[in-house]
Amino acid sequence: MLEDLQMGRYASARDLLIRTADNWSLYATRCQRLTDSVTGRGVLKMWRDEEPYSAHAATVWAWSLTRGAVDLCRKGAKADVVGRAAAMAQQEWRRVDEVWPRSPEPWCGRLLLSQLPYDAWRFDPRWRHRREPWGTLDDPVMHLEGPWPFLEEADRRHPGSRDGHHRMREYFLRRHGAAVSCQYTHWLVAGGRLNPELLVLPLYAQMDLYRERHSDGRNSALQFWQTEQARHFAIQAYDGWFAHLPPTEYAWVSPWDLNHLAHALVGCGETERAAWVFRALGPYATPQPWKDVLESLGRTRDWTDEFLRIRTTVLRRGAPW
Repeated sequence: MLEDLQMGRYASARDLLIRTADNWSLYATRCQRLTDSVTGRGVLKMWRDEEPYSAHAATVWAWSLTRGAVDLCRKGAKADVVGRAAAMAQQEWRRVDEVWPRSPEPWCGRLLLSQLPYDAWRFDPRWRHRREPWGTLDDPVMHLEGPWPFLEEADRRHPGSRDGHHRMREYFLRRHGAAVSCQYTHWLVAGGRLNPELLVLPLYAQMDLYRERHSDGRNSALQFWQTEQARHFAIQAYDGWFAHLPPTEYAWVSPWDLNHLAHALVGCGETERAAWVFRALGPYATPQPWKDVLESLGRTRDWTDEFLRIRTTVLRRGAPW
């Protein structure tokens, strides 16, 4: 899509996004992959300028501005620079609200902006009209404060929003640490949410916890993946989500989800289940979790070589075709 945009073929990129239909998870993935390249932001701005009334151009440009603001903050940019970048992103999300009111993307984008060191309600265009206390949830089990109205708005437009819940997990991770992020994902999957994709979230949270506690190889890092808790969430994600996917849908599934699931199953010794996930994944590896785990163990080999070695071993031992 980025190559099409560089050639001025805006309709090609727009049509590819339109063809996701109501698959909001795939739509979010494609938008975020488009904004992965910092050098591509100028091209995205050109698309936005050429098609000012395109909801898709506005959405992609808003994501680019949002991720740019978050990146500036993480790199230690001055507060006024981050503030201006966040204001530009917020302004573009308001535009998406106007041209595409049924889209959950603006609310997922605001969840990402909530990671910035500002009061999250400042990004809420409706905060003056909300009856409930902002940032609290009417649930005796979930006492954590956070940008819950944003998640509620995303959930209303896309029940069980995968991207919305991922952004909420990242919010707790950035604001409170990996243990609180894990607490959130455990509460989420225990509540029986509508979207089975959400069963993968605890695997991301476990990786965050591993990265925080064992990134330097301390405390028997290898045994982290062999606990009953790690095994429980890996099997739950496989049995409750992956096992019900028809092979024709594998190409539409997030490769990040498949990589995290494959890694978790390998770590807890579920070789047969892992083999089926590797077959669905094919040769498409993502840096996390393989790269982070390899570096934490002090190994210098290329993480892609390690991925291929593990994949070959598992497929050799796993269930036959």
